[in-house]
Amino acid sequence: MFGSIAAIGAGLAVLGAGLGIGKIGGSAMDAIARQPEASGKIQTAMIIAAALIEGVALFGVVVGLLGLETGVQ
Repeated sequence: MFGSIAAIGAGLAVLGAGLGIGKIGGSAMDAIARQPEASGKIQTAMIIAAALIEGVALFGVVVGLLGLETGVQ
């Protein structure tokens, strides 16, 4: 039972990261469309934010998989 809960948690971490990165990308495209001259700064901030979200998602997946591994015992 605990293993399936850990797997669901890992899946939710990936789903949340996908939604977060999608929202960042969409907002960045809106911002670049409004101010094309600031596209370099917007793109840099977008990439940094996406990398941080991806790192948190990877951490969530690892924790979920470790929970899956310990729950089998």
